[in-house]
Amino acid sequence: MPDSVEGRNPIRHALFVRVAHWLTALAFLALLVTGVEILLSHPRFYWGESGNALSTPLFKLPLPASRATVPTGYGYVLPDQNGWSRALHFQAAWLLVLTALPYLALGLFRGHFRRDLLPTRAGFSLRALAASLARHLRFPPPAPEEAWSYNLLQRITYLKVIFLLFPLAIWTGLAMSPAVASALPFVVTVWGGQQSARTLHFFVSISLSAFLVIHIVMVVRAGFRDRVRAMLTGRATATTPKEPV
Repeated sequence: MPDSVEGRNPIRHALFVRVAHWLTALAFLALLVTGVEILLSHPRFYWGESGNALSTPLFKLPLPASRATVPTGYGYVLPDQNGWSRALHFQAAWLLVLTALPYLALGLFRGHFRRDLLPTRAGFSLRALAASLARHLRFPPPAPEEAWSYNLLQRITYLKVIFLLFPLAIWTGLAMSPAVASALPFVVTVWGGQQSARTLHFFVSISLSAFLVIHIVMVVRAGFRDRVRAMLTGRATATTPKEPV
């Protein structure tokens, strides 16, 4: 727990959490921008091992393409930015992986996940989750204790993002790599093929993007300057920390 000495402004976020947060934010922003550019080269999705412009898609997005060979129904073609976007996407993905590994190791070793993210037995129930969700849907001002501890809905959401969505994004991304598919076929076959992995990667990316938007909205509502300052300096604005909920 943070130091509770009166008059002090104790630590809310550990240094490794803050470093991982901003490196992840930088990597995800690069992945998002380059991912959109890659998507525009072929805004059609398939299921199985193969798919191309001559195949019937599982679904397609109503977007123009950056390649003239892709049928989109639009009478123009966007500038092709596929080269640099793929290179930067790959580099940003490695930044994300190299940030995640020490974050997970330190988070487990120092008890960050157990202390700050894992819901307590007493506070975890369907009723408590429904109450937390209902409260968030009313968009109330943040409770004072939320400066020190995540509520139940936040804890479940962050755990889902850290241990489910990001690993899925990395795995399905690797499954689209010809080199990985050749060296480790099971990475691809578990999803049913490279095109299946690409389709799943798209939906995982949409989920992460939705989380990002909601996260930013909630940070703004909770007090943008205070929350950003806490993630930069580690210190919350309150002087007396509250016990975790």
